[in-house]
Amino acid sequence: MTQAPLWLSSPSRYVALKPQAARIALALLALLLAATLLALISPGPPPISHDPAQRAQDQADVMLYESIVQDMRGGQDYYSAAAQALRNGDYPMRPFVTFRLPTLAAVQALLPRSVTTGLLYALTVCVLLAWYRRLRPVFARTPPRLIAMALLCGGLIAFVQGELASFHEVWAGLLIALSLAVRREDKWIEAVAIGLSAMLIRETAALYVGVMAVLALLEGNRKEALGWAATLAILAIVVALHAHAVGQVVRPTDPASPGWTGLLGFGFFVKTMQLSTALALAPLWLAAPLVGLALFGWSAWNSTLALRALAVFAVYAALLGLFGRTDTFYWGLMIAPTLLIGLAFVPDGVRDLTAAARTPRRKITITRVTR
Repeated sequence: MTQAPLWLSSPSRYVALKPQAARIALALLALLLAATLLALISPGPPPISHDPAQRAQDQADVMLYESIVQDMRGGQDYYSAAAQALRNGDYPMRPFVTFRLPTLAAVQALLPRSVTTGLLYALTVCVLLAWYRRLRPVFARTPPRLIAMALLCGGLIAFVQGELASFHEVWAGLLIALSLAVRREDKWIEAVAIGLSAMLIRETAALYVGVMAVLALLEGNRKEALGWAATLAILAIVVALHAHAVGQVVRPTDPASPGWTGLLGFGFFVKTMQLSTALALAPLWLAAPLVGLALFGWSAWNSTLALRALAVFAVYAALLGLFGRTDTFYWGLMIAPTLLIGLAFVPDGVRDLTAAARTPRRKITITRVTR
C-alpha cells in the first residue's frame, strides 16, 4: 500500500519503483553523495579579502565591466571601450568570445546606477513570485512551501548584491530561473522570449535554450521546439555581428585566452555551487553533500519541469567540469537561483525510495485438508 506523501501534494517519482530498481537508485544516490566530496580536493578561486582597499583585486571582473559602462557614458562606443579596458587590465582579447555581448553595458550606460540596481532587485522579486506560484500547489502544507521558498532565497543570495549589477551572469541566471518558472506546455512563448533575453546578455545561456528545445521536441511539442530553435538562430546572427565588431578593435599583438579546457571535474562544479549560493556559509564538507541531495531532490519531483531543471543542471555541470577554470567559477551563477529548491523534495524522495527498496514479504498460507 502506497504511503501518503510527507510534504508533497502527490507522491514522488520513486514511489512506484520496483525493489531492484529502487536499490540501484539508492546505490546511485550514495555514489552521487560520495562524488560530491571531490569538491574537498578540487581547486577553487583565491579567497576574497573583504577589505575595501583590495576591491580592485577581489572584484577585478566587476570593476572591468563597470569601467566599460563608465566610458560609454562618457561617449565611447562599446567595442572601443571594452578593448581599452581589457588592455588596461591585461586581459586576453582573443578569440572574440573574451568580449561580452554589448547588450547589458549598452542598457546600463543609458541608466543611472540606482535604476540599474532597482531593476536587478525587481527581477529578483519576479523570480521569487514566479516560483512561489509554481511551487504552491506542489506542497500539501504551508511549512514546506515556506521551506522551499527559503531555499530559493538561499540560491539568490548573490543576486541581491547591487555591486554585482554589472556582472552578466547575475542577470542571465535570474532570467533563466524566471523562464523555467513561467514555462508551461500550453504557455511557452513568454519563457522563450525570456530565454532569448538571457542569451543576449550572456551567450552561454544558449545551453539552457538548447536543452529546452531538445526536451520540447522529445515531448512532442514541435511548435515550442521551433520557438526555442528560432531564438538560437537569432543568437547566431548576433554573435556573428559581434565577432566582426571585435575583429575591428583587436590587434595581432593582443594576448590570447589560455583556453577553456580546465578539466577540473565534478568536484569543481560542486564547489562553484557552494560559492554561488547560501551554502558558502557552511563548511565545504557539509555543503558538498547538500548539493548532491539538491540534485537528487529535483529528480524525485514527479514533474516535467523537474526533469527540465535537472537536465539544465547537468549540462552546466558538464560545462564547469570540462571547460571551467578557477577564475571562471562564476559560471555557476547561471543555475544557482533554483538549485537548492531541490532540497525541499528530498524528504519524500528518500522515504519513497527506501520504502520501495524493501523486499515485500511473501505471505505463506497454510491450508488444512480434511479427508
